[in-house]
Amino acid sequence: MKKFPRRVAELIFGLFLFALGIVMTMKADLGYAPWDVFHKGMSNIFGMSIGNASILLGLLICVIVALAGENLGMGTILNMLLIGFFLDRILELDMIPLMGGFISGVAMMIAGLFVISLGTFFYMGSAFGPGPRDGLMVVLERKSGLPVGVCRALIESLAVLFGWLMGGPVGLGTIIAALGIGFCVQVTFSVLKFRSTDVKHETLRETLRGIRFIQN
Repeated sequence: MKKFPRRVAELIFGLFLFALGIVMTMKADLGYAPWDVFHKGMSNIFGMSIGNASILLGLLICVIVALAGENLGMGTILNMLLIGFFLDRILELDMIPLMGGFISGVAMMIAGLFVISLGTFFYMGSAFGPGPRDGLMVVLERKSGLPVGVCRALIESLAVLFGWLMGGPVGLGTIIAALGIGFCVQVTFSVLKFRSTDVKHETLRETLRGIRFIQN
């Protein structure tokens, strides 16, 4: 197991990359990825930034997941807080230009998905727990008995539907993101020789116990 400070650094770096990748998919200007359609819809309805909408929804999902009996990790909490925070900061800095054409938009969308995949590699590899939305998928799988792929597709389809009803931007990019993220993650994990099933995630209680042990 890697040392605690390195794991924390990899977690935070991974979450930053994840947010950067999200902004890249948004700047592709082809329609947002499924969850970001919902976040944008929330920001339209409640008059908040898309990052704060992501944090608010993540908090609600964490509560649901905890009430359903799933363990939360430090990574789950920081995922909820930092992706939204980084998202707003990157947008404020206007680091990524808005694409003006179809080809450049598709290229930016695919590049963004690979950056998200690299971010996933770092934050999952830190072993501090999955993100809130992954936890929701696990809850649905356990409660419904449906295959995990069906649960993911169902959750993301509902996110797109309700996000679209709230004015979130849906387009070709939404389809590319929904269908392409799995492929990008698989390629990234294969190149880096990373097996997510080999990671034993710590619960928040285990992490706090480890911190007290280090201090003592």
